[in-house]
Amino acid sequence: MKNGPAIAAMLGAATVLLSGAVQAADLTVSDPVQAAHEAVAASRSPWQVRVRALGVIPNDKGSVNGVAGSDLQYSNSITPELDISYYFTDNLAAELILGTTSSKISGDGVLAGTPVGKTWILPPTLTLQYHFTDFGAFKPYIGAGINYTFFYNESTKPGFSNLKVDNHVGAALQVGFDYMLDEHWGVNFDVKKVFLDTKWSANTAGGSLSGKAKLDPWIVGAGVTYRF
Repeated sequence: MKNGPAIAAMLGAATVLLSGAVQAADLTVSDPVQAAHEAVAASRSPWQVRVRALGVIPNDKGSVNGVAGSDLQYSNSITPELDISYYFTDNLAAELILGTTSSKISGDGVLAGTPVGKTWILPPTLTLQYHFTDFGAFKPYIGAGINYTFFYNESTKPGFSNLKVDNHVGAALQVGFDYMLDEHWGVNFDVKKVFLDTKWSANTAGGSLSGKAKLDPWIVGAGVTYRF
């Protein structure tokens, strides 16, 4: 057959063209899907906010200089809190928490039952977080950062005056998760450990007192997440 080689060549060329057409068709089908995912990722805002209720649980340790066997107690408290997060990538984010609360200070040990006063606490905390993204709507994270705690509006009980608790810089550790209900809304649970070891002073009729306040509070929060 004189036309055999020509027919074989034509069949080979047709096979190559058909294969190329199939591959092109595959790309045509898959590209829009991938493009849609990329478009959603590109359009997602890096900003996120949460509103939480926080339970602040301080470590009841402290001391009064010159009074053997003395200790201090700091009351637990519950307060609202706002935090703002910025995502550098899907996994890496920074979070700033803003909230304020108060704590009652009283004596313990040999000073048990002695009310000393009250202080308001503003503990802005900045953490760098790693978010795990392999669990669907469940998005756990861990974080570490820095805390600067302001103590203000100190007040005293009878027998004490000029209560002063020093501001303090300390480290913070964090673990938590968001469970996203849809693209924007979710619920959050978060636990932080803040390392806060500061100093205090106060005056009494018998002279001045001072000591250490080792608060080291646990901060436990639950609330609502909104991703812009």
